Amino acid sequence: MKQKLLLIKKAIALALVIGLTVCTAQAQQVISLQKAVDFTLQNNLTIKQAANNELFDAATYTQSKNNRLPGLSGSVSASDNFGRALDVTTYQYSNSVVAINPSVSAQAILFQGGQLRNQIIQNKLQLETDKSATAKVKNDLVLNVVVDYLSILTNTDLVTAAKQQIEIAKLTLDRTQKSVDAGNQTMADLSQAKAGLSTAELNLTTAQNQLDFSILVLKQYMEMPPTTEITIEKPDISKLTDIKTVFNAEEVVASAVGVNPDVKLAEAQQAVTAQGIKIAKAGFYPTLSMFGSLSSNYSDVTSQKSIGTLPIIVPIGYVNGTNQSVLTNSYQNIYGPYSFGNKLKDNFTQAIGLSLSIPIFNRFNAHTNVKKAEINYENARISTEIAKRTLAKTIYQAVLDARASERQYQSSVQTYEANKDAFNIIKQRYDVGLENSLNYNTSLTNLNKSQNDMIQARYQMVFRSKVIDYYLGKPITL
Repeated sequence: MKQKLLLIKKAIALALVIGLTVCTAQAQQVISLQKAVDFTLQNNLTIKQAANNELFDAATYTQSKNNRLPGLSGSVSASDNFGRALDVTTYQYSNSVVAINPSVSAQAILFQGGQLRNQIIQNKLQLETDKSATAKVKNDLVLNVVVDYLSILTNTDLVTAAKQQIEIAKLTLDRTQKSVDAGNQTMADLSQAKAGLSTAELNLTTAQNQLDFSILVLKQYMEMPPTTEITIEKPDISKLTDIKTVFNAEEVVASAVGVNPDVKLAEAQQAVTAQGIKIAKAGFYPTLSMFGSLSSNYSDVTSQKSIGTLPIIVPIGYVNGTNQSVLTNSYQNIYGPYSFGNKLKDNFTQAIGLSLSIPIFNRFNAHTNVKKAEINYENARISTEIAKRTLAKTIYQAVLDARASERQYQSSVQTYEANKDAFNIIKQRYDVGLENSLNYNTSLTNLNKSQNDMIQARYQMVFRSKVIDYYLGKPITL
């Protein structure tokens, strides 16, 4: 029995360990650059808002096509008229008339200066504009994610470097303490060592805060709760041997103009405003429409209807002298009940026709609308030109930055190597008491700074190269 209980306890313990391991694995999401981009494109609220704008204008576009269909409407009116009222079913006046008038009418526009057709085209162009706007939002967010991802990688390396600096500072403090205890160094040297450790710890705190903030920003792009635990996948930047930093600015501009979302959005908006001029000009043309209607009337004035005649003999006079009646054959109407349905049937009316509305003088509204539309188009054209020039200026600057980033990285590597060699020499002299603590800490500070500069320059060079890929419409990968 004890053995069974022991086996059960072991099984429960093993299940708990496995469960905790699975939960930890699920809680710690490993985020690569591609996954960060995918999560952002899938969850970001700004993108969803842009997609809703597309759906809204897609419905507007569909409705503009439906506006070409005939309109059909029905109505029923009922009234109780007092005083002298005209009964339209008998065209007689009565003191009280209860009337019911049902009707159905249809209307179709045959010509309106091309307004309906041009409105459809404009709404379709507006839908394309929304798609360009969505593409711009996505591209901007992808670039922001890449920038922040590289910031996370940079800050991660800075944290690692800061921890290494702390370890060196601790070793230095320990050796200085032993040297002071042996009487080989002074308390001033010990204070310098303690200050070096404090500086290293401050650098770690600063780097960790920057890392935490950059991770928080990435979570916000991906619409993740701030408490979600994630681990950033770190690619081996040293293996990126195809980092291109030399580009022909004119060639990049020529390629980027055709794919850049800012330029495409401006061009789409320009096309929309161009179509708006045609819509405004429709106000100068007449409107021709076709209509048809079905209607009837009911009145309570006439309560009976003639349903036939009855032959009768009626006197028409007398014979002089004899007073004998003169008779003749005639007919007498026979009346029956006049039902509600029969009244509507007997008063049923149909109509079909054409309607022509000609604008003669509309207080210059049409002329003003055309003028406004032309101004809107001119502004959109200027905006397109501004977008192209801004893109060219940005690309020229990006090309210069890419070239400079490589030179800066090479310089930072040389500076780091020189400071590392200098520190190694000073450290050897310091360990045997041939160098003072001030020179040692100064050399260590220079080494730490050059290491941080090299880390930042390396990621900066990668980023500058990837920015050019972004402008060329290429996917950004690490």
